[in-house]
Amino acid sequence: MPQISDVFQNYGFKNDRLTLLAGPCAIESYETCAEVAETLKQITDELGINYVFKSSFDKANRSSIDSQRGAGMAAGLKVLAKIKENYHVPIVTDVHEPYQCEPVAEVADVLQIPAYLSRQTDLLLAAGKTGRVVNIKKAQFMAPEDIQTAVDKVATSNPHILVTERGTMFGYHQLVVDMTSLIQMRETGYPVIFDATHSVQVPSGYGNHSGGNRDYAFPLMRAALAIGIDGIFAEVHPNPPKAISDQDSQLYLSKIRPILENANRLFHEHLEMKAVYAHDDLL
Repeated sequence: MPQISDVFQNYGFKNDRLTLLAGPCAIESYETCAEVAETLKQITDELGINYVFKSSFDKANRSSIDSQRGAGMAAGLKVLAKIKENYHVPIVTDVHEPYQCEPVAEVADVLQIPAYLSRQTDLLLAAGKTGRVVNIKKAQFMAPEDIQTAVDKVATSNPHILVTERGTMFGYHQLVVDMTSLIQMRETGYPVIFDATHSVQVPSGYGNHSGGNRDYAFPLMRAALAIGIDGIFAEVHPNPPKAISDQDSQLYLSKIRPILENANRLFHEHLEMKAVYAHDDLL
């Protein structure tokens, strides 16, 4: 079964380390991205966590036509390239259309398939053909075992795949995380990531934009780590209420250290349990 070190072959990532994909939801400015990257790089280096910087150049699936979408591809890639150069971190960012994959892959190390687009065959194939890591976020309307069909599309050309759980629709304006989905998604044979902040969104909760409850992010993260996952995805911002997207679900940069310290401890506790109970497939 592929592990984190297999997927991130060029970055010295270790399987016995928690992996973190984190940064501001959308690229608002280089300065905001740099503040987050610098802080998270320092913390993850100290804690021994594999770190990938995340931010999106375009939030293409906004609820309202009036919502801000980010820097755009050209300007956004320049910001991401500068972050990569200055902080020596791999980059993950979203792609929304097949034509974006090749130019984005010149900068990003991980092409992320947004949950709403995880059944889009042409997008998955184009992302896979770049040879970059492809992070497939399971759609809110998909059963966990259905992520296999998306994986199969990318795997026709590329074995460097991550699969991410981000919650499932539960009635209107509500997401629920079925923790058994993390076990089922492991059957794909690829590393499993838990998205702690999108899982606490309230889609279209305010009518023309989404709400959320960041207070639920760490409890859900703890549960996912106890079950056993390879990494955490989290959107982190210096001032979430002033962010252009996901104001209610992004985590405060100033409060992230204890969250990561506890997440790292839980990850290593699970590794110890796995060593003791090696016969138990659920670990």
